[in-house]
Amino acid sequence: MNQDELRILQVGDVLVSPDIITEMFCCDLAKCKGKCCVEGDAGAPVTLDEIGSIEESLDAVWPRMSASAQAVVDRQGVAYVDREGDLVTSIVGGKDCAFTEYKDLTLDDGTEVKDCCLCALECAFREGKTQFVKPASCALYPIRVKEFGHGLTGINYHRWDICKDAVAKGRAIGMPVYKFLAGPLKRRFGEAWYRELCEVAEEIRTMNQI
Repeated sequence: MNQDELRILQVGDVLVSPDIITEMFCCDLAKCKGKCCVEGDAGAPVTLDEIGSIEESLDAVWPRMSASAQAVVDRQGVAYVDREGDLVTSIVGGKDCAFTEYKDLTLDDGTEVKDCCLCALECAFREGKTQFVKPASCALYPIRVKEFGHGLTGINYHRWDICKDAVAKGRAIGMPVYKFLAGPLKRRFGEAWYRELCEVAEEIRTMNQI
């Protein structure tokens, strides 16, 4: 594998940006407090199937949502079409995802985080109240997925300034993007595909490309 081949990789039917292997990333909730749930000018990208799953989960999630979020969902549903023509989750006040839950959190290292932004859908799932975790676009972030048609998919590393602490933490502990997102990548593309991705990453490391 030469330097030119590192410009784009193909694993199975997925075109992979090399940044997913070479860049480091690990969410640092103590620093960012889940800002990705409440920043930006549109909701999280969703599929029609995911909209159906969110609607099925709505009764369990409803009490976790703010009154403003409930009003938005009552008016326009759990999702809408943004200005780029994509289906995205409904948002409140032009930014907050309707399914944001503000909660005090104690991290595994004992750090207490006040008013952390969490996904109400994921919280309900972890409590065994629903069968749906959250949209794949959220679970896979900072990876973005693009469907090209004819069975071909592309995944890229998305850079966002609010995630600078995640980049710093990833570099400090040596956590590549693809390892940080091992679980979501396996759910999206399968165990066999992920093993192949790891083999490609190891080949790159062996050849001192990273």
